[in-house]
Amino acid sequence: MSEIKNLEPQIVWKNFHALTQVPRPSGHLEKIQQFLLEWAVARGIEAFKDNGENIVMRKPATPGMENRKKAVMQAHMDMVPQKAAGSAHNFETDPIETYIDGEWVKARGTTLGADDGMGVAAVMAVMEDDTLVHGPLEALITADEETCMYGVNHLDAGTLSGDILLNFDNETMGEFVVGSAGGVNVTASISYKPVETDAEDVAVKVTLKGLRGGHSGLEICEGRANANKLMARFLQMAVRDNEARLACWKGGNMRNAIPRESEAVVTVPAEGADELLELVEECAAVFAEEFRGVEECLEMKAERVELPVLQVPEDIQDNVLDAVIACHDGVLRNIPSMPHIVETSSNLAIVDMKPEQAEVLVLARSSSESMMDYIGAMLESCFNMAGMKVEFSGRYGAWQPNFDSQITKRMVEVYSEIFGEEAKVQVVHAGLECSLIGEVYPGMNLVSFGPTLRSPHTPDERCHIPSVDKFWTFLKELLRRIPVKE
Repeated sequence: MSEIKNLEPQIVWKNFHALTQVPRPSGHLEKIQQFLLEWAVARGIEAFKDNGENIVMRKPATPGMENRKKAVMQAHMDMVPQKAAGSAHNFETDPIETYIDGEWVKARGTTLGADDGMGVAAVMAVMEDDTLVHGPLEALITADEETCMYGVNHLDAGTLSGDILLNFDNETMGEFVVGSAGGVNVTASISYKPVETDAEDVAVKVTLKGLRGGHSGLEICEGRANANKLMARFLQMAVRDNEARLACWKGGNMRNAIPRESEAVVTVPAEGADELLELVEECAAVFAEEFRGVEECLEMKAERVELPVLQVPEDIQDNVLDAVIACHDGVLRNIPSMPHIVETSSNLAIVDMKPEQAEVLVLARSSSESMMDYIGAMLESCFNMAGMKVEFSGRYGAWQPNFDSQITKRMVEVYSEIFGEEAKVQVVHAGLECSLIGEVYPGMNLVSFGPTLRSPHTPDERCHIPSVDKFWTFLKELLRRIPVKE
């Protein structure tokens, strides 16, 4: 694992390696918060934890640079805890095991945490490197961005005093993001009285796994399979053709990750068990053909298990299955004026169905407030028809783009001078904390950039090694050329 510490630039990679040794899944940040505070104290860096569980650091300007605008470097400390099937990794206690594969750094069987550990590592590098030339700096390392954006939702207006926000949570080097989508969690639930299973039936557990999953904003447009959608299709056929009854169903585990796995236990009359197993094989073949070239590792299998005592009432089972089948999943439409960018989408993220209660969680995104309302109403109507209670939570607005901000123009200029190529200035369908920070600090100029990552929110997450060196080279020069105060 320690071999990544020898990569260039070492000042960034050694800090990233240190972060991989500290457990920091969303919702369990005590260890990383303590680590960051102790790290800062050991280096004489001003640091504290604010009311939003964020870590704030400050560094004075180098001599002669006091007249520059104050820049805030921002990244989030938590990581998405996703692991491959069969992995025994415990994200709350175990370090991430990294390795180098050609030009990429990867993790063995888990998410890497470069989203946004690489951003945090860059913040740490700037804070400790006394050779850099820069104006006054602040750093904001936020809590639980991946689950509910808790840190920025509890950010006080008096915490920061910067003029410019440099967010390090974009995932393509050479791309400067100046706008992003908003989002809202849509949770549909229903409670009911379970019924007893037929003692003459047999139980079968069906497992669907091996899908690519991915970031439900950045990769929602790539046509990847949703494990919950595929499982719903199988279950509906099993109910219709094989007299199957649903005992339980669990799929997906993160609102912002396209679900890679789904598992259900059904009961069927003993004489129909073989036909159900055949249906599993047929569905596996159909799904593999439908997603040929996209999901090459799709796997669907069935096994006999002990007969459960209770199962879902038949009418509830049918209604919830209908709703999941009907629920919109994927891209709803692209931005009319920028047709290459997704505007509105939804991710059927989590299904958790037990004998006595069912819950479905969908993450909807849009860069249009009216379309956010529309897709929310669409999802609410879908689940209302199944008799489910629908609740909305964690809504955050879109970050409306400003393509002409002073800092964006300066970044494009610096990038061109250093690398002799044009940077791309654009908006993305991911949800970035910039939208909420901009609400607290409406006069702040905001832009997001970072080194190249691929497949975040999956065990295939990887960080492009050459892009980190390029990112660090650019960041150092950008800090040196932050505009003068007006």
